[in-house]
Amino acid sequence: MTDNHSIGKQGEEIALEHLKQSGISILAQNWRWKKAEIDIIGKEDDILVIYEVKTRSYDYFGSPDSFVDDKKFALLLDAGNQYAIEIGHEWAIRIDIIGILLNADGGYTLKHIKDAYFPTF
Repeated sequence: MTDNHSIGKQGEEIALEHLKQSGISILAQNWRWKKAEIDIIGKEDDILVIYEVKTRSYDYFGSPDSFVDDKKFALLLDAGNQYAIEIGHEWAIRIDIIGILLNADGGYTLKHIKDAYFPTF
């Protein structure tokens, strides 16, 4: 049986390939700040994009992308702001979710949700 860590790594590799094929510049992977880890950080035009990758081998309890809650979004937003400060990025930041469902036959389904989080202040 495959453990959750290896499933997550496989999903991140699939997501990276998807982003590269989409023309996204990859700036960092598995970037950590305090309690947060950003799976992938990229740049699309002038937008700094924080990518949260969720991978599952089954969808009995919902699609992979449905497992990102408000607490996780808050951590991603804080970490993304810190990363922007560290690299001197002064423009827009976006949070996307990439959900990957691994199929038993070795294939997968990928769902990329852009602007997945809209903070209310």
